[in-house]
Amino acid sequence: MTEAAPAYNDILYSVAGGVATITINRPKKLNAFTDKTIAELEDAVERAGRDHSVGVVVLTGAGERAFCAGGDVEWEVQGGLEGLDWHLGAKIVDCPKPVIARVSGYSIGGGNHLMYFCDFTIAADHSIFGQNGPRVGSPAGGYVVSHLASIIGHKRAREMWMLCRRYSARQALDWGLINAVVPQAELDAEVKKWCDELLALSPTVLRTLKASFRNHMQSYMNANVSDMLRPISPNYFETGEQQEGAKAFLEKRKPDFSPWR
Repeated sequence: MTEAAPAYNDILYSVAGGVATITINRPKKLNAFTDKTIAELEDAVERAGRDHSVGVVVLTGAGERAFCAGGDVEWEVQGGLEGLDWHLGAKIVDCPKPVIARVSGYSIGGGNHLMYFCDFTIAADHSIFGQNGPRVGSPAGGYVVSHLASIIGHKRAREMWMLCRRYSARQALDWGLINAVVPQAELDAEVKKWCDELLALSPTVLRTLKASFRNHMQSYMNANVSDMLRPISPNYFETGEQQEGAKAFLEKRKPDFSPWR
């Protein structure tokens, strides 16, 4: 029997036809998240993993403009990142069900690495991918960063993370970052096609395959951003560097990181 979902504020959760759909529901913020959004997403992913009526999980964002634009910078500038470790990627990896990212629009920063932790990604052709951390002083480290190298290789992963460039859906497909690109009008039908294929397969074998990929990732999955940041800059959030990046973003200007070089 399907487990009754709690009342979420930042996300929508529904189950139909063996598919649990988790939707980040902050379209006015381009589905950017806060710590509360992350907590709700973690709960929903675990809930879908426990539900015996669910065979596939679809993760998406409300509207056509963005899958997820990463962390809400207004929340970040108020100190939201301090003390926050990212476990959502690990929750997706540990979920025993296949997880499909349905991407329409921007998949940036935290939204981008949320996307690449999913087992599959189906994107509308207007979608844009990229990281944002160094541009806004938002620290990331550990498995959240290193997992990308396992997907697209070290050179491309370093380019994406360190330069904060933007990549089209077609380029992301060429790099192996995503699995399929279709016109926006065909996105839901394409996602359904992949769900139907997965639902026709042995769930125990799929769980075993996911566990096998998880075992391959074990060497780096235990390291998180705080483990990387602490020896480099233990008082990072007190230096002003993160605040400069976030304020510059909100003020629509280039940040000046020169004092911290």
